[in-house]
Amino acid sequence: MDGNASLLVIVDAANVVGSVPDGWWRDRPAAARRLRDRLAADGVPGRAGPVEIVLVVEGAARGVESAPGVRVEPAPGSGDDHMVELVARAGDRPVLVVTADRELRRRVTELGAEVAGPRTVRPV
Repeated sequence: MDGNASLLVIVDAANVVGSVPDGWWRDRPAAARRLRDRLAADGVPGRAGPVEIVLVVEGAARGVESAPGVRVEPAPGSGDDHMVELVARAGDRPVLVVTADRELRRRVTELGAEVAGPRTVRPV
């Protein structure tokens, strides 16, 4: 593994947004933008060094744009499948996937990614 490679943080937008019942379902794109903006402002707490943040959106949130510090990736189909593909493409680069989805966690850890729950980037 390249010790100089920045950490790739892949955030499951739907799962993280859905982890707090704050009315997100009324406007999914706005909820994804709020998460994107929080990530752009706060990064990933507890992670030192260079970090690249990728927010994977799906469904109604597909139109959310990237912002400085956060690349938004619209999933062409399943968000989970897209995140697994991003992990697979990362090669030896360190990867952290933020989700509570058990099946997604299993799939990405099999590829060598670390996983963390939604509270990592969205404290309650």
